[in-house]
Amino acid sequence: MFSHVTLGTNDLARARPFWLAVMDVLGHQLLIDTEGFIAFGEATGPKTFIGSPFDGAAARSGNGVHVAYVVPTRAQVDAFHAVALAHGGSDEGAPGPRPHYHPNYYGAYVRDPDGNKLQAVCHSAQG
Repeated sequence: MFSHVTLGTNDLARARPFWLAVMDVLGHQLLIDTEGFIAFGEATGPKTFIGSPFDGAAARSGNGVHVAYVVPTRAQVDAFHAVALAHGGSDEGAPGPRPHYHPNYYGAYVRDPDGNKLQAVCHSAQG
């Protein structure tokens, strides 16, 4: 298990509405919202931080890097994708089955306004 994931942004004011909407649909609680960064998750569990890089350089997305959030239903995957696109994200893979991963795999991929690649995935045949 991991402690947290930090993703960079070059414009937190622009990124904030995207992340608030996406994390809400994923069921991740807003923990911190300051001028410098925002954080979502559980107080004692895994978290996602969004902010400017500490070194002061421009934020860049990593090629081959993405963060996948597990959700209990396929409807939540669909909602994640729709909300992300409605709030400035871009499509990287529409919601749907991906049986090449396993028979019940259902996921969707997006990029946030800074180009970070995200995924929502449901591993259940139900829902």
